[in-house]
Amino acid sequence: MRKITGIAVSSGIAIAKAHRLENVSHTIEKKQIDDIELEITRLDTAIAQSSEDLEKIKEQAKKDFGDDEAAIFEAHLLVLNDPEMIDAAKEGIRSGNNAEWALQESALVFINMFESMDNEYMKERAVDVRDVTQRIQSHLLGVALSDPSLIDEQVVIIAEDLTPSATAQLNRNYVQGFVTDIGGRTSHSAILARILEIPAIVGTKTAMTDIAHGEFVIIDGQEGVAIVDPTKEVIAEYETKKKHYEQEKELLKKFVNEPTISADGHQVELAANIGTPDDVEVALNNGAEGVGLFRTEFLYMGRDSFPTEEEQYESYKSVIKGMGDKPTVVRTLDIGGDKELSYLTLPTEMNPFLGLRAIRLCLEMPDMFRTQLRALLRASVHGNLKIMFPMIATLDEFRDAKKILIEEKDKLVAEGTTVSDNLEVGMMLEIPSAAIIADLFAKEVDFFSIGTNDLIQYTMAADRMNESVSYLYQPYNPAILRLIKNVIDAAHNEGKWVGMCGEVAGDATAIPILLAMGLDEFSMSSASILEARSQIHNYSKKELEQQLDHILSRSTSAEVEEFVNNYKKEMK
Repeated sequence: MRKITGIAVSSGIAIAKAHRLENVSHTIEKKQIDDIELEITRLDTAIAQSSEDLEKIKEQAKKDFGDDEAAIFEAHLLVLNDPEMIDAAKEGIRSGNNAEWALQESALVFINMFESMDNEYMKERAVDVRDVTQRIQSHLLGVALSDPSLIDEQVVIIAEDLTPSATAQLNRNYVQGFVTDIGGRTSHSAILARILEIPAIVGTKTAMTDIAHGEFVIIDGQEGVAIVDPTKEVIAEYETKKKHYEQEKELLKKFVNEPTISADGHQVELAANIGTPDDVEVALNNGAEGVGLFRTEFLYMGRDSFPTEEEQYESYKSVIKGMGDKPTVVRTLDIGGDKELSYLTLPTEMNPFLGLRAIRLCLEMPDMFRTQLRALLRASVHGNLKIMFPMIATLDEFRDAKKILIEEKDKLVAEGTTVSDNLEVGMMLEIPSAAIIADLFAKEVDFFSIGTNDLIQYTMAADRMNESVSYLYQPYNPAILRLIKNVIDAAHNEGKWVGMCGEVAGDATAIPILLAMGLDEFSMSSASILEARSQIHNYSKKELEQQLDHILSRSTSAEVEEFVNNYKKEMK
Protein backbone atom coordinates (compact mmCIF):
# COMPACT_ATOMS: atom_id res chain seq x y z
CA MET A 1 0.00 0.00 0.00
CA ARG A 2 1.33 3.44 -1.00
CA LYS A 3 0.12 6.99 -0.41
CA ILE A 4 0.47 9.90 -2.84
CA THR A 5 -0.39 13.42 -1.73
CA GLY A 6 -1.41 16.43 -3.78
CA ILE A 7 -3.78 19.41 -3.77
CA ALA A 8 -7.38 18.57 -2.87
CA VAL A 9 -9.59 20.43 -5.36
CA SER A 10 -12.90 18.56 -5.22
CA SER A 11 -14.37 16.67 -2.25
CA GLY A 12 -15.60 13.11 -2.13
CA ILE A 13 -14.23 9.58 -2.12
CA ALA A 14 -13.66 7.34 -5.13
CA ILE A 15 -12.63 3.68 -5.09
CA ALA A 16 -11.85 2.05 -8.45
CA LYS A 17 -9.18 0.76 -10.82
CA ALA A 18 -6.71 3.23 -12.28
CA HIS A 19 -7.10 4.16 -15.93
CA ARG A 20 -3.98 5.90 -17.17
CA LEU A 21 -4.40 8.50 -19.90
CA GLU A 22 -1.05 8.31 -21.64
CA ASN A 23 0.29 11.12 -23.72
CA VAL A 24 0.40 9.84 -27.28
CA SER A 25 4.00 10.07 -28.40
CA HIS A 26 4.15 10.71 -32.10
CA THR A 27 7.57 9.88 -33.50
CA ILE A 28 8.05 12.40 -36.27
CA GLU A 29 10.70 11.71 -38.88
CA LYS A 30 12.00 14.33 -41.24
CA LYS A 31 11.54 13.24 -44.86
CA GLN A 32 12.19 14.91 -48.18
CA ILE A 33 9.16 14.91 -50.46
CA ASP A 34 8.73 15.38 -54.18
CA ASP A 35 5.01 16.11 -54.52
CA ILE A 36 4.53 19.38 -52.63
CA GLU A 37 0.86 19.79 -53.57
CA LEU A 38 0.02 16.28 -52.39
CA GLU A 39 1.68 16.98 -49.03
CA ILE A 40 -0.21 20.26 -48.62
CA THR A 41 -3.44 18.39 -49.44
CA ARG A 42 -2.58 15.83 -46.72
CA LEU A 43 -2.16 18.64 -44.22
CA ASP A 44 -5.41 20.35 -45.28
CA THR A 45 -7.28 17.05 -44.99
CA ALA A 46 -5.90 16.39 -41.50
CA ILE A 47 -6.90 19.92 -40.44
CA ALA A 48 -10.42 19.41 -41.82
CA GLN A 49 -10.74 16.09 -39.97
CA SER A 50 -9.49 17.74 -36.78
CA SER A 51 -12.02 20.52 -37.23
CA GLU A 52 -14.82 17.95 -37.45
CA ASP A 53 -13.51 16.31 -34.24
CA LEU A 54 -13.43 19.60 -32.37
CA GLU A 55 -16.91 20.65 -33.52
CA LYS A 56 -18.30 17.37 -32.16
CA ILE A 57 -16.39 17.71 -28.90
CA LYS A 58 -17.56 21.34 -28.56
CA GLU A 59 -21.21 20.37 -28.96
CA GLN A 60 -20.83 17.52 -26.46
CA ALA A 61 -19.10 19.86 -24.00
CA LYS A 62 -21.91 22.40 -24.38
CA LYS A 63 -24.49 19.68 -23.70
CA ASP A 64 -22.66 18.15 -20.72
CA PHE A 65 -20.96 21.13 -19.08
CA GLY A 66 -22.41 24.35 -20.50
CA ASP A 67 -21.14 27.22 -22.60
CA ASP A 68 -18.09 27.99 -20.44
CA GLU A 69 -16.46 24.64 -21.16
CA ALA A 70 -17.52 24.68 -24.80
CA ALA A 71 -15.80 28.06 -25.27
CA ILE A 72 -12.45 26.30 -24.83
CA PHE A 73 -13.00 24.49 -28.12
CA GLU A 74 -13.83 27.70 -29.91
CA ALA A 75 -10.30 28.70 -28.93
CA HIS A 76 -8.98 25.36 -30.22
CA LEU A 77 -10.71 25.92 -33.54
CA LEU A 78 -9.05 29.33 -33.75
CA VAL A 79 -5.65 27.66 -33.16
CA LEU A 80 -6.47 25.06 -35.77
CA ASN A 81 -7.12 27.74 -38.36
CA ASP A 82 -4.42 30.17 -37.24
CA PRO A 83 -2.95 31.40 -40.54
CA GLU A 84 0.46 32.12 -39.00
CA MET A 85 0.97 28.58 -37.72
CA ILE A 86 -0.59 26.81 -40.72
CA ASP A 87 1.08 29.04 -43.32
CA ALA A 88 4.43 28.45 -41.61
CA ALA A 89 3.82 24.69 -41.81
CA LYS A 90 2.95 24.94 -45.50
CA GLU A 91 6.07 27.00 -46.09
CA GLY A 92 8.02 24.15 -44.51
CA ILE A 93 6.38 21.74 -46.95
CA ARG A 94 7.29 23.99 -49.88
CA SER A 95 10.89 23.76 -48.67
CA GLY A 96 10.70 20.03 -49.36
CA ASN A 97 9.74 18.68 -45.90
CA ASN A 98 6.97 16.21 -45.11
CA ALA A 99 3.76 17.58 -43.53
CA GLU A 100 4.36 15.97 -40.11
CA TRP A 101 7.80 17.53 -39.72
CA ALA A 102 6.74 20.92 -41.07
CA LEU A 103 3.76 21.06 -38.69
CA GLN A 104 5.90 20.04 -35.72
CA GLU A 105 8.48 22.74 -36.44
CA SER A 106 5.81 25.41 -36.90
CA ALA A 107 3.93 24.44 -33.72
CA LEU A 108 7.11 24.37 -31.61
CA VAL A 109 7.75 28.02 -32.42
CA PHE A 110 4.39 28.98 -30.91
CA ILE A 111 4.64 26.54 -28.00
CA ASN A 112 8.08 27.84 -27.01
CA MET A 113 6.90 31.43 -27.37
CA PHE A 114 3.87 30.91 -25.11
CA GLU A 115 5.81 28.87 -22.52
CA SER A 116 8.43 31.60 -22.20
CA MET A 117 5.84 34.23 -21.21
CA ASP A 118 5.35 35.31 -17.60
CA ASN A 119 1.58 35.56 -18.09
CA GLU A 120 -0.03 32.35 -16.77
CA TYR A 121 -2.94 32.69 -19.19
CA MET A 122 -0.57 32.81 -22.17
CA LYS A 123 1.41 29.84 -20.84
CA GLU A 124 -1.84 27.87 -20.90
CA ARG A 125 -2.14 28.65 -24.62
CA ALA A 126 0.87 26.38 -25.13
CA VAL A 127 -1.31 23.52 -23.84
CA ASP A 128 -3.96 24.43 -26.43
CA VAL A 129 -1.41 24.45 -29.27
CA ARG A 130 0.00 21.06 -28.16
CA ASP A 131 -3.49 19.60 -27.90
CA VAL A 132 -4.52 20.79 -31.37
CA THR A 133 -1.21 19.85 -33.00
CA GLN A 134 -1.37 16.36 -31.52
CA ARG A 135 -4.83 15.92 -33.02
CA ILE A 136 -3.66 16.98 -36.51
CA GLN A 137 -0.61 14.70 -36.25
CA SER A 138 -2.80 11.75 -35.29
CA HIS A 139 -4.74 12.18 -38.55
CA LEU A 140 -1.55 12.62 -40.60
CA LEU A 141 -0.03 9.48 -39.09
CA GLY A 142 -3.25 7.46 -38.95
CA VAL A 143 -2.77 6.90 -35.21
CA ALA A 144 -5.79 7.02 -32.88
CA LEU A 145 -5.70 9.42 -29.95
CA SER A 146 -6.43 8.15 -26.47
CA ASP A 147 -10.21 8.46 -26.25
CA PRO A 148 -11.62 8.87 -22.69
CA SER A 149 -15.17 8.63 -24.06
CA LEU A 150 -14.59 4.91 -24.77
CA ILE A 151 -14.16 4.05 -21.08
CA ASP A 152 -16.94 1.61 -20.20
CA GLU A 153 -16.23 0.66 -16.57
CA GLN A 154 -15.86 2.54 -13.31
CA VAL A 155 -12.34 3.96 -13.06
CA VAL A 156 -10.28 6.76 -11.61
CA ILE A 157 -8.30 8.67 -14.20
CA ILE A 158 -4.54 9.04 -13.74
CA ALA A 159 -2.88 11.60 -15.99
CA GLU A 160 -0.02 14.06 -16.20
CA ASP A 161 -2.71 16.68 -16.79
CA LEU A 162 -6.15 16.63 -18.33
CA THR A 163 -6.24 18.51 -21.62
CA PRO A 164 -9.43 20.36 -22.53
CA SER A 165 -10.17 17.75 -25.21
CA ALA A 166 -9.80 14.90 -22.72
CA THR A 167 -11.87 16.53 -20.00
CA ALA A 168 -14.76 17.24 -22.35
CA GLN A 169 -14.93 13.54 -23.26
CA LEU A 170 -14.98 12.12 -19.74
CA ASN A 171 -18.03 9.93 -19.25
CA ARG A 172 -19.47 10.93 -15.89
CA ASN A 173 -21.18 7.54 -15.56
CA TYR A 174 -17.82 5.77 -15.39
CA VAL A 175 -15.17 8.28 -14.28
CA GLN A 176 -15.30 8.31 -10.48
CA GLY A 177 -12.49 10.79 -9.92
CA PHE A 178 -9.01 11.70 -11.10
CA VAL A 179 -5.44 12.33 -10.01
CA THR A 180 -2.98 14.45 -12.02
CA ASP A 181 0.72 15.23 -11.76
CA ILE A 182 0.31 18.94 -12.40
CA GLY A 183 -2.34 21.60 -11.79
CA GLY A 184 -3.64 23.83 -9.02
CA ARG A 185 -6.88 24.88 -7.33
CA THR A 186 -7.85 27.11 -10.25
CA SER A 187 -6.67 24.86 -13.11
CA HIS A 188 -9.06 23.69 -15.83
CA SER A 189 -9.12 20.13 -14.47
CA ALA A 190 -9.93 21.35 -10.94
CA ILE A 191 -12.84 23.44 -12.17
CA LEU A 192 -14.13 20.49 -14.19
CA ALA A 193 -14.02 18.20 -11.16
CA ARG A 194 -16.20 20.60 -9.20
CA ILE A 195 -18.66 20.84 -12.12
CA LEU A 196 -18.88 17.04 -12.27
CA GLU A 197 -18.89 16.82 -8.46
CA ILE A 198 -16.28 14.05 -8.46
CA PRO A 199 -13.27 13.82 -6.12
CA ALA A 200 -9.99 15.04 -7.55
CA ILE A 201 -6.39 15.60 -6.52
CA VAL A 202 -3.98 17.61 -8.67
CA GLY A 203 -0.32 18.60 -8.49
CA THR A 204 0.91 15.24 -7.11
CA LYS A 205 4.02 15.33 -9.36
CA THR A 206 4.41 11.51 -9.20
CA ALA A 207 1.02 9.90 -10.00
CA MET A 208 2.03 8.85 -13.52
CA THR A 209 5.26 7.38 -12.17
CA ASP A 210 3.81 5.63 -9.14
CA ILE A 211 0.41 4.33 -10.32
CA ALA A 212 0.14 1.52 -12.86
CA HIS A 213 -2.79 0.97 -15.20
CA GLY A 214 -5.33 -1.31 -13.50
CA GLU A 215 -4.04 -0.84 -9.96
CA PHE A 216 -6.69 -0.29 -7.32
CA VAL A 217 -6.79 3.30 -6.09
CA ILE A 218 -8.70 5.23 -3.42
CA ILE A 219 -9.06 9.00 -3.87
CA ASP A 220 -9.77 11.07 -0.77
CA GLY A 221 -10.75 14.41 -2.27
CA GLN A 222 -11.09 16.01 1.15
CA GLU A 223 -7.58 15.24 2.40
CA GLY A 224 -5.79 15.33 -0.97
CA VAL A 225 -4.53 11.74 -0.66
CA ALA A 226 -4.51 8.87 -3.15
CA ILE A 227 -4.02 5.40 -1.68
CA VAL A 228 -2.59 2.90 -4.17
CA ASP A 229 -3.02 -0.87 -3.80
CA PRO A 230 -4.91 -0.52 -0.48
CA THR A 231 -5.45 -3.43 1.91
CA LYS A 232 -8.90 -4.96 2.32
CA GLU A 233 -9.19 -3.25 5.71
CA VAL A 234 -8.44 0.18 4.23
CA ILE A 235 -10.90 -0.40 1.36
CA ALA A 236 -13.61 -1.31 3.88
CA GLU A 237 -12.79 1.81 5.93
CA TYR A 238 -13.10 4.08 2.89
CA GLU A 239 -16.24 2.38 1.61
CA THR A 240 -17.83 3.29 4.95
CA LYS A 241 -16.54 6.86 4.62
CA LYS A 242 -17.90 7.07 1.09
CA LYS A 243 -21.31 5.81 2.20
CA HIS A 244 -21.43 8.42 4.98
CA TYR A 245 -20.36 11.17 2.56
CA GLU A 246 -23.14 10.27 0.10
CA GLN A 247 -25.72 10.05 2.90
CA GLU A 248 -24.70 13.51 4.09
CA LYS A 249 -25.07 14.89 0.55
CA GLU A 250 -28.57 13.44 0.36
CA LEU A 251 -29.51 14.89 3.75
CA LEU A 252 -28.36 18.34 2.64
CA LYS A 253 -31.18 18.47 0.08
CA LYS A 254 -33.61 19.31 2.88
CA PHE A 255 -31.95 22.75 3.09
CA VAL A 256 -32.76 23.73 -0.52
CA ASN A 257 -35.74 25.90 0.37
CA GLU A 258 -34.62 26.85 3.88
CA PRO A 259 -33.43 30.37 4.80
CA THR A 260 -29.85 30.64 6.04
CA ILE A 261 -30.22 31.26 9.78
CA SER A 262 -27.73 30.59 12.56
CA ALA A 263 -28.68 28.66 15.69
CA ASP A 264 -29.35 31.94 17.55
CA GLY A 265 -31.50 33.45 14.79
CA HIS A 266 -29.03 35.55 12.77
CA GLN A 267 -29.86 35.46 9.05
CA VAL A 268 -27.37 35.80 6.19
CA GLU A 269 -27.63 35.28 2.45
CA LEU A 270 -26.04 32.43 0.50
CA ALA A 271 -25.63 33.29 -3.17
CA ALA A 272 -24.08 31.63 -6.22
CA ASN A 273 -21.17 32.60 -8.44
CA ILE A 274 -22.18 32.11 -12.08
CA GLY A 275 -20.66 32.64 -15.53
CA THR A 276 -23.58 32.27 -17.96
CA PRO A 277 -27.40 32.36 -18.00
CA ASP A 278 -27.35 28.55 -18.13
CA ASP A 279 -26.00 28.50 -14.55
CA VAL A 280 -29.15 30.04 -13.06
CA GLU A 281 -31.11 26.79 -12.94
CA VAL A 282 -28.26 24.97 -11.19
CA ALA A 283 -27.95 27.80 -8.68
CA LEU A 284 -31.67 27.73 -7.82
CA ASN A 285 -31.70 23.93 -7.60
CA ASN A 286 -28.95 24.22 -5.00
CA GLY A 287 -30.88 26.74 -2.92
CA ALA A 288 -29.15 29.97 -3.97
CA GLU A 289 -30.76 33.04 -2.40
CA GLY A 290 -29.31 35.24 -5.09
CA VAL A 291 -26.43 35.61 -7.54
CA GLY A 292 -23.50 37.15 -5.73
CA LEU A 293 -21.24 37.25 -8.75
CA PHE A 294 -22.13 37.10 -12.43
CA ARG A 295 -18.79 36.98 -14.26
CA THR A 296 -19.74 38.85 -17.42
CA GLU A 297 -16.38 38.27 -19.13
CA PHE A 298 -17.61 34.85 -20.26
CA LEU A 299 -20.01 36.65 -22.61
CA TYR A 300 -16.96 38.15 -24.31
CA MET A 301 -14.90 34.96 -24.57
CA GLY A 302 -15.00 32.18 -27.16
CA ARG A 303 -15.92 34.55 -30.00
CA ASP A 304 -14.14 36.78 -32.52
CA SER A 305 -15.69 40.19 -31.69
CA PHE A 306 -17.25 42.15 -28.84
CA PRO A 307 -20.83 41.15 -27.96
CA THR A 308 -23.36 43.75 -29.06
CA GLU A 309 -25.51 45.73 -26.64
CA GLU A 310 -28.51 43.64 -27.67
CA GLU A 311 -26.69 40.33 -27.12
CA GLN A 312 -25.61 41.46 -23.67
CA TYR A 313 -29.05 42.78 -22.79
CA GLU A 314 -30.65 39.42 -23.60
CA SER A 315 -28.11 37.57 -21.43
CA TYR A 316 -28.49 39.91 -18.47
CA LYS A 317 -32.27 39.90 -18.82
CA SER A 318 -32.30 36.09 -18.82
CA VAL A 319 -30.32 35.90 -15.57
CA ILE A 320 -32.17 38.71 -13.78
CA LYS A 321 -35.63 37.36 -14.74
CA GLY A 322 -34.53 33.82 -13.92
CA MET A 323 -33.66 34.88 -10.36
CA GLY A 324 -37.09 36.53 -9.85
CA ASP A 325 -37.03 38.89 -6.90
CA LYS A 326 -33.72 37.46 -5.65
CA PRO A 327 -30.72 39.83 -6.02
CA THR A 328 -28.37 39.51 -8.99
CA VAL A 329 -24.96 41.12 -8.52
CA VAL A 330 -23.31 41.66 -11.90
CA ARG A 331 -19.60 42.37 -12.13
CA THR A 332 -18.68 44.59 -15.06
CA LEU A 333 -16.07 43.32 -17.50
CA ASP A 334 -13.01 41.88 -15.76
CA ILE A 335 -10.56 41.19 -18.58
CA GLY A 336 -6.78 41.16 -18.21
CA GLY A 337 -4.47 39.30 -15.87
CA ASP A 338 -5.19 35.64 -16.67
CA LYS A 339 -8.20 36.42 -18.91
CA GLU A 340 -7.68 37.72 -22.43
CA LEU A 341 -9.76 38.17 -25.56
CA SER A 342 -8.42 36.91 -28.89
CA TYR A 343 -9.83 39.95 -30.70
CA LEU A 344 -8.53 42.55 -28.22
CA THR A 345 -4.84 43.35 -28.49
CA LEU A 346 -3.55 44.47 -25.11
CA PRO A 347 -0.02 45.74 -24.46
CA THR A 348 2.54 43.13 -23.39
CA GLU A 349 3.09 43.58 -19.66
CA MET A 350 5.68 42.15 -17.29
CA ASN A 351 3.06 41.83 -14.54
CA PRO A 352 -0.38 41.61 -16.18
CA PHE A 353 -2.15 40.98 -12.85
CA LEU A 354 -0.90 44.43 -11.82
CA GLY A 355 -1.50 46.05 -15.17
CA LEU A 356 -4.26 47.24 -17.49
CA ARG A 357 -7.17 45.05 -16.42
CA ALA A 358 -10.74 45.14 -15.08
CA ILE A 359 -11.99 48.68 -14.33
CA ARG A 360 -8.69 50.17 -15.55
CA LEU A 361 -9.28 48.69 -19.00
CA CYS A 362 -12.93 49.74 -19.01
CA LEU A 363 -12.05 53.36 -18.20
CA GLU A 364 -9.37 53.23 -20.90
CA MET A 365 -11.95 51.92 -23.42
CA PRO A 366 -15.11 53.87 -22.49
CA ASP A 367 -17.09 52.94 -25.62
CA MET A 368 -16.83 49.24 -24.73
CA PHE A 369 -17.72 50.05 -21.11
CA ARG A 370 -20.70 52.22 -22.03
CA THR A 371 -22.15 49.45 -24.24
CA GLN A 372 -22.10 47.04 -21.31
CA LEU A 373 -23.59 49.58 -18.90
CA ARG A 374 -26.43 50.42 -21.31
CA ALA A 375 -27.29 46.73 -21.64
CA LEU A 376 -27.27 46.32 -17.84
CA LEU A 377 -29.39 49.42 -17.27
CA ARG A 378 -31.98 48.27 -19.81
CA ALA A 379 -32.11 44.84 -18.14
CA SER A 380 -32.45 46.34 -14.63
CA VAL A 381 -36.26 46.58 -14.91
CA HIS A 382 -36.60 42.80 -15.07
CA GLY A 383 -35.63 42.07 -11.47
CA ASN A 384 -33.30 42.94 -8.62
CA LEU A 385 -30.05 44.04 -10.29
CA LYS A 386 -26.97 45.31 -8.46
CA ILE A 387 -23.89 46.45 -10.41
CA MET A 388 -20.34 46.26 -9.10
CA PHE A 389 -17.05 47.47 -10.52
CA PRO A 390 -13.99 45.18 -10.22
CA MET A 391 -10.47 46.01 -9.03
CA ILE A 392 -11.16 49.49 -7.73
CA ALA A 393 -7.99 50.97 -6.26
CA THR A 394 -8.92 54.64 -5.73
CA LEU A 395 -11.99 56.71 -5.02
CA ASP A 396 -11.42 58.51 -8.32
CA GLU A 397 -11.80 55.21 -10.22
CA PHE A 398 -15.09 54.44 -8.51
CA ARG A 399 -16.37 57.97 -9.08
CA ASP A 400 -15.33 57.91 -12.76
CA ALA A 401 -17.04 54.55 -13.35
CA LYS A 402 -20.21 55.62 -11.56
CA LYS A 403 -20.23 58.92 -13.49
CA ILE A 404 -20.26 57.01 -16.78
CA LEU A 405 -23.06 54.79 -15.46
CA ILE A 406 -25.16 57.83 -14.51
CA GLU A 407 -24.51 59.44 -17.91
CA GLU A 408 -25.75 56.33 -19.72
CA LYS A 409 -28.78 56.09 -17.42
CA ASP A 410 -29.70 59.70 -18.19
CA LYS A 411 -29.33 59.06 -21.94
CA LEU A 412 -31.61 56.02 -21.78
CA VAL A 413 -34.25 57.87 -19.79
CA ALA A 414 -34.08 60.76 -22.29
CA GLU A 415 -34.65 58.21 -25.08
CA GLY A 416 -37.77 56.97 -23.29
CA THR A 417 -36.24 53.72 -22.00
CA THR A 418 -37.34 52.64 -18.53
CA VAL A 419 -34.54 52.02 -16.03
CA SER A 420 -34.83 50.75 -12.45
CA ASP A 421 -34.88 53.46 -9.76
CA ASN A 422 -33.60 51.03 -7.09
CA LEU A 423 -30.25 50.16 -8.64
CA GLU A 424 -27.45 49.57 -6.13
CA VAL A 425 -23.89 50.30 -7.26
CA GLY A 426 -20.95 48.76 -5.42
CA MET A 427 -17.38 47.59 -5.88
CA MET A 428 -15.27 44.50 -5.52
CA LEU A 429 -12.84 44.90 -2.67
CA GLU A 430 -9.71 43.01 -3.76
CA ILE A 431 -6.81 45.47 -3.43
CA PRO A 432 -5.20 45.84 0.01
CA SER A 433 -4.91 49.63 -0.23
CA ALA A 434 -8.66 49.87 -0.85
CA ALA A 435 -9.35 47.58 2.12
CA ILE A 436 -7.30 49.87 4.36
CA ILE A 437 -9.37 52.94 3.39
CA ALA A 438 -12.67 51.04 3.22
CA ASP A 439 -14.17 53.66 5.57
CA LEU A 440 -13.74 56.29 2.82
CA PHE A 441 -15.20 54.05 0.10
CA ALA A 442 -18.11 53.05 2.36
CA LYS A 443 -19.43 56.61 2.30
CA GLU A 444 -19.93 56.41 -1.49
CA VAL A 445 -20.69 52.78 -2.41
CA ASP A 446 -23.96 50.94 -1.83
CA PHE A 447 -22.14 47.69 -0.99
CA PHE A 448 -18.81 45.86 -1.01
CA SER A 449 -18.12 42.38 -2.36
CA ILE A 450 -14.79 41.04 -1.15
CA GLY A 451 -12.86 39.16 -3.84
CA THR A 452 -10.58 36.99 -1.73
CA ASN A 453 -8.79 35.27 -4.63
CA ASP A 454 -7.06 38.51 -5.63
CA LEU A 455 -7.04 40.04 -2.15
CA ILE A 456 -4.91 37.12 -0.92
CA GLN A 457 -2.72 37.22 -4.02
CA TYR A 458 -1.99 40.93 -3.70
CA THR A 459 -1.62 40.96 0.09
CA MET A 460 0.77 37.99 0.12
CA ALA A 461 2.61 39.07 -3.06
CA ALA A 462 2.13 35.54 -4.42
CA ASP A 463 0.78 34.61 -7.85
CA ARG A 464 -2.19 32.34 -7.13
CA MET A 465 -1.54 30.43 -10.38
CA ASN A 466 2.07 29.63 -9.45
CA GLU A 467 2.46 26.20 -7.85
CA SER A 468 5.88 27.14 -6.45
CA VAL A 469 4.35 29.70 -4.10
CA SER A 470 1.01 27.98 -3.52
CA TYR A 471 1.86 27.71 0.20
CA LEU A 472 1.27 31.48 0.39
CA TYR A 473 -2.38 31.07 -0.57
CA GLN A 474 -3.38 31.56 3.09
CA PRO A 475 -7.01 32.61 3.52
CA TYR A 476 -6.69 32.41 7.33
CA ASN A 477 -3.54 34.49 7.52
CA PRO A 478 -4.02 37.17 10.22
CA ALA A 479 -3.26 39.91 7.66
CA ILE A 480 -6.09 38.72 5.40
CA LEU A 481 -8.55 38.33 8.26
CA ARG A 482 -7.80 41.78 9.65
CA LEU A 483 -8.30 43.36 6.22
CA ILE A 484 -11.65 41.57 5.85
CA LYS A 485 -12.80 42.67 9.31
CA ASN A 486 -11.78 46.24 8.54
CA VAL A 487 -13.92 46.21 5.39
CA ILE A 488 -16.98 44.73 7.15
CA ASP A 489 -16.74 47.16 10.06
CA ALA A 490 -16.31 50.16 7.73
CA ALA A 491 -19.37 49.20 5.68
CA HIS A 492 -21.58 48.52 8.69
CA ASN A 493 -20.60 51.85 10.23
CA GLU A 494 -22.17 53.49 7.17
CA GLY A 495 -25.19 51.18 7.11
CA LYS A 496 -23.96 49.32 4.00
CA TRP A 497 -23.92 45.55 3.40
CA VAL A 498 -20.90 43.38 2.60
CA GLY A 499 -20.67 40.23 0.53
CA MET A 500 -17.81 37.92 -0.39
CA CYS A 501 -17.50 36.23 -3.77
CA GLY A 502 -14.05 34.61 -3.57
CA GLU A 503 -13.28 30.95 -2.87
CA VAL A 504 -13.06 31.68 0.88
CA ALA A 505 -16.82 32.35 1.12
CA GLY A 506 -17.53 28.63 0.80
CA ASP A 507 -14.58 27.44 2.89
CA ALA A 508 -15.63 25.36 5.90
CA THR A 509 -12.94 26.80 8.17
CA ALA A 510 -13.53 30.40 7.07
CA ILE A 511 -17.34 30.39 7.39
CA PRO A 512 -17.49 30.59 11.22
CA ILE A 513 -14.88 33.38 11.20
CA LEU A 514 -16.81 35.36 8.59
CA LEU A 515 -20.08 34.81 10.45
CA ALA A 516 -18.48 36.15 13.62
CA MET A 517 -17.24 39.21 11.73
CA GLY A 518 -20.76 39.93 10.48
CA LEU A 519 -20.45 39.16 6.75
CA ASP A 520 -23.91 39.66 5.22
CA GLU A 521 -23.67 37.64 2.00
CA PHE A 522 -21.61 34.55 1.17
CA SER A 523 -21.34 33.85 -2.58
CA MET A 524 -19.82 30.57 -3.77
CA SER A 525 -20.06 27.78 -6.32
CA SER A 526 -23.59 26.38 -6.44
CA ALA A 527 -22.41 22.95 -5.30
CA SER A 528 -21.13 24.41 -1.99
CA ILE A 529 -24.32 26.22 -0.91
CA LEU A 530 -26.20 23.46 0.92
CA GLU A 531 -23.15 22.36 2.92
CA ALA A 532 -22.52 25.99 3.93
CA ARG A 533 -26.17 26.45 4.95
CA SER A 534 -26.08 23.29 7.05
CA GLN A 535 -22.91 24.51 8.73
CA ILE A 536 -24.30 27.98 9.54
CA HIS A 537 -27.46 26.44 11.03
CA ASN A 538 -25.28 24.81 13.70
CA TYR A 539 -23.44 27.97 14.78
CA SER A 540 -24.42 30.62 17.31
CA LYS A 541 -23.24 33.97 15.97
CA LYS A 542 -23.03 35.44 19.48
CA GLU A 543 -20.82 32.59 20.67
CA LEU A 544 -18.59 32.95 17.60
CA GLU A 545 -18.25 36.68 18.24
CA GLN A 546 -16.83 35.86 21.67
CA GLN A 547 -14.08 33.83 19.97
CA LEU A 548 -13.20 36.46 17.37
CA ASP A 549 -10.54 38.28 19.41
CA HIS A 550 -8.85 34.93 20.11
CA ILE A 551 -8.89 34.10 16.39
CA LEU A 552 -7.51 37.47 15.28
CA SER A 553 -4.74 37.32 17.89
CA ARG A 554 -3.26 34.12 16.41
CA SER A 555 0.16 34.64 14.81
CA THR A 556 -0.05 32.39 11.76
CA SER A 557 -2.53 30.91 9.30
CA ALA A 558 -1.91 27.44 10.77
CA GLU A 559 -2.65 28.68 14.29
CA VAL A 560 -5.93 30.23 13.15
CA GLU A 561 -6.96 27.02 11.41
CA GLU A 562 -6.04 24.92 14.45
CA PHE A 563 -8.01 27.20 16.79
CA VAL A 564 -11.16 27.13 14.62
CA ASN A 565 -10.99 23.36 14.09
CA ASN A 566 -10.59 22.77 17.84
CA TYR A 567 -13.58 25.03 18.49
CA LYS A 568 -15.67 23.07 15.98
CA LYS A 569 -14.70 19.78 17.68
CA GLU A 570 -15.71 21.18 21.09
CA MET A 571 -19.11 22.14 19.64
CA LYS A 572 -19.75 18.54 18.72
